[in-house]
Amino acid sequence: MIRVALADDQAMVRTGLRMILESQPDIEVAGEAGNGREAAELVQRRRPDVVLMDVRMPVLDGIEATRLITRDSSGQAPRVVILTTYELDEYVFDALAAGASAFLLKHAPPEELVNAIRVVAAGDALLAPSVTRRLIEEFGRRSPPPVRTPVVLSDLTERELEVLRLLARGLTNAEIATRLHVGETTVKTHVAHVLSKLNLRDRVQAVILAYEAGLVEPGTA
Repeated sequence: MIRVALADDQAMVRTGLRMILESQPDIEVAGEAGNGREAAELVQRRRPDVVLMDVRMPVLDGIEATRLITRDSSGQAPRVVILTTYELDEYVFDALAAGASAFLLKHAPPEELVNAIRVVAAGDALLAPSVTRRLIEEFGRRSPPPVRTPVVLSDLTERELEVLRLLARGLTNAEIATRLHVGETTVKTHVAHVLSKLNLRDRVQAVILAYEAGLVEPGTA
């Protein structure tokens, strides 16, 4: 059973989310929070697997709440799915950089919400290619990439480096498989090896590291 916490300052939104989730046989709602501070406290009390986190909330916003929640060094931090009204929300980048594993629009159909929860609960991240590209572009807008030798990548094989580069450009596993002329299962294995060797939580962190290491730059496709 996937236990999900709801964090949104609008009670009607939380009610709608609860109705969608409780209709699923493998998902249960672990609790609700009306602001970021309550969300962080709820996580400590109930230890959910996933948190659906609104960005704009009183007392403590979703970005800071995400940072607090994912900072848990015990290895038991839940995955955070960011919920926002606007696709170009200026705070989405900060929330992803703070440790969120997925980005979802509030008007997305229920099946997308349920799928996102299952994906992140299984240990993966959910970023549409368009969001990944904007994430990289936002890095470039804010500051130039650091000049450093990507020693951290030295343990990767040439094929793993290639997979990381394509992953960071926003390609899905299926698209990477087509580009490299291999099976999708092979790509999943390569991605798992990349995340393991670099001690990364998910694809979001892989995108950030790939940019910082100079593997990808804004405008690449």
